[in-house]
Parts: sequence; structure tokens; C-alpha cells
Amino acid sequence: MNTVFKLSSLACVALAISGCAKLDQPDNLEEVSVGDAYQAQYREPDVSRREADFLRSTAINARKCAAPRGGLAGKASGLSAAALRRERLTRNDLVDVRIGDDDTFNGNYVVSRDGTINLPFLAPIRAQGRLTTEIERDIATQLIAGDFFAEQPRISVRVADFASVTVGVSGAVFEPRAVEIGGVPGDQVDGRRQDALGASTEARNLSAALRAAGGVRPDADISAVEVRRASQRYVLDMRGVFEGQNAVDIMLLTGDEISVPSRGCFQEELMRPSPISPPGVSLFLSNLTVPAAGNAVSAIGRDVREVPYGTRYLQAVIDTNCVGGARATSANRSSVLFSRNPVTKVSVVIERDIEDLLRRADRDDYDPFLLPGDAIACYDSTVTNISEIGRVLGQLGL
Repeated sequence: MNTVFKLSSLACVALAISGCAKLDQPDNLEEVSVGDAYQAQYREPDVSRREADFLRSTAINARKCAAPRGGLAGKASGLSAAALRRERLTRNDLVDVRIGDDDTFNGNYVVSRDGTINLPFLAPIRAQGRLTTEIERDIATQLIAGDFFAEQPRISVRVADFASVTVGVSGAVFEPRAVEIGGVPGDQVDGRRQDALGASTEARNLSAALRAAGGVRPDADISAVEVRRASQRYVLDMRGVFEGQNAVDIMLLTGDEISVPSRGCFQEELMRPSPISPPGVSLFLSNLTVPAAGNAVSAIGRDVREVPYGTRYLQAVIDTNCVGGARATSANRSSVLFSRNPVTKVSVVIERDIEDLLRRADRDDYDPFLLPGDAIACYDSTVTNISEIGRVLGQLGL
């Protein structure tokens, strides 16, 4: 009789505790429930599965969108910026100068910190932001004026190696900061290319700078990316990047400033890989469950797991082994997503019933896209929770 009573008491305790395991939804400062968060997919539609016959997240996100700043004005600015696509020199670039057969001036020169090239017996020649043809003309002018030659000699200025550049990137990117791009480690320098002259590089392009600053955010207005160089301001329409066109990917110089405006809304069409998108999403994870004694067993990295940019919440949950297994013990799991609004810096936490998300036809309406730095935690099913409670009670001798 005592044994039956004891078992019955244990069962009641286990059920009572397991009932408490289902906690209420996390609180958030943003109005997540009505879609007033960084992306409307954070909300959970308050409709039955039978009534789930429409998707509203895209429309809710679009309500916040300001008009693109591009258009006719942006196209006109793009035409004036066409010259920026040509390769121009900047500080630390290595150039090869040849003036006929004169060994006095022939040699390799580095663009100095003040942006000039210093040839023997000549005044410093301005090189920062200029074409090699412009430098050739200046050299010729000084040689004639200084009576080094009676008539203009043959002059060749060619880039032997492009140096790295430091530019500032601000606005609607994930990591606004000063970035250094274009550098090549010494053990990766291709000597044959340097000997051949006529160096070229894609590593100093605008897209490389945006990617180095974490990539453009989903709220970015890429129709009006601003580049400031010296006293000039250029507005570039980069929407073609997502359409297989990359004509506005200009070469940058040290000191350039890039600013990406925001449309104030989440744009799903920007949530895919591109030359200006984040290279991927590093997720912080917790999946320490009873079926998997540790993250290593669950095939999860020690700290984070990399997933492609554009991955959705459900895809990541499956990728982290939070779904599947025996239905009797593994169903009814839940998971929690921690994210942060990159505009307001306000955090948001949402919890999803995994089985419900798997089975609802309107799953796309509340299956959010993952952002860099997001974190996911997985929780076990009710059956696993009860068995764990029983194990603990057994250790206590109850």
C-alpha cells in the first residue's frame, strides 16, 4: 500500500512540475504580437490552423518603408560617378616609372603618405586619386620645364602593386566602422603579376568595403549608397547587385567615406547572398539535451555554428538537431530565438513550438529570418522533462 501511494505521489509531483515547464511567452519592449518589431515574422499569428490561409508579414514589413532615394536623381549621380570606376592611385601604391632609357628617373616608387610621388630632382607629383596618365603628363611637364630633356620623352607610369586602403563605412550596415580592405599578405603576393606590371585588383571595391563592415542590413536603401571623396559626393544605385549587375562597384581610395541610408523597414528581398550581403550568419547555440549529452555529440561547434545568409529560424532549428527522433519522446519540443534590432539596438526574444511550426500552412508568416549574432536555445519534450524529473527524484530517494 505504501509502495502504491509512493508511486502515485511521484507521478503527481512529476506531472505538476512538468505542467510548470510550459512558461508564458517572453516579454518584449517592441510590439512583437502586432508585427511592430524589426521583422513582422517575429509575431505569432493569433488564428487557428484552419483559418491560416493568407500571409501578412511581407505587407506588414512594407508599411514602414520609406520611398527609395534613388530614381532619376540617383541615376544622374551615377552617370557623374562613372569616372570613379577607373583605377586611381592612393597612398602606399607601388608604381613603376620609366622615362625612355634614362636611369636617373627609372625605378619603382611608392605613393607617399601625403599622396605624392617623389622622383629625383623633381618637385613632388600629386598621385592621390589620380590616373596614371595624369601623372605621366605632370612628369613630362616638369622634365621639359627643368631642361632635363629638349623634347618630351617617352614616359610610362604603371601600377606594380595596389596597397590596402582604409575607408569609413556608416549607416545601414551590420558593423559600421573604419575598415581596411585590399591588402595581400606577403606570402600570397604573385611575383609574376608584379613583374608583368599593369596590376589590377577587385579587393578595393565598394562591395568589399560593405562586406567588411558586416554587409548591408535588410533595411538598407541600396538605391542611394553615398560615397564621399575629398569634397565630392557621389550617389550610387546598387540595386543591380541583386539582379546580376555590378557596374557601379567602384574602386575605393584611402580616406573615402561610405554611407548607406535606411528605408526604415525590413526588406525580404535583401535577405539573400550577394556581393554586399553578410558572408553568413554565426549563431550562438544551446542544445544540451538528454538525447545529446553535449554540443559535440549534437554536431554543434563549441561556440557558434555558421549558416548561410537568408536562413530562416526553422531551418536553423533543424540544422541544430532540435527536430526529429522518436515521436513518443521527441515531439512537442520548443525553441527560443534571441535577436536584436540593429536599428534601435533593442533585444527581442521569441519562443516557438517546433511541432506547431512544422505543421502550420502559414509557417512563413512567423518563421523569421536569422540575423548575424542571433542565438537559439532548444528545450526538450514533455516526456523527456517528466523522465528527467523522475531521475532527479530517484537520486533524492523519494
